[in-house]
Amino acid sequence: MIKNYYLNLDTSKNPNGNYEVHTSQCYYCPTINKVYLGAYDNGIQAVAEAKRRGYYKADGCCYCCPEAHRE
Repeated sequence: MIKNYYLNLDTSKNPNGNYEVHTSQCYYCPTINKVYLGAYDNGIQAVAEAKRRGYYKADGCCYCCPEAHRE
């Protein structure tokens, strides 16, 4: 199922300083300070897009993108 993914630009609340990737439906997806990554089949593709854009510390949200969550 294709979902819309966003990158949270605020790393201050992340214990590892990562940029978290969220689906648009995620409770933890911010309303500001975010970048639209696109529509993808899964969080792995969305995290790869974030890294391609230079956000090398991108990581999937453990709640909405567990398949892409590493730390």
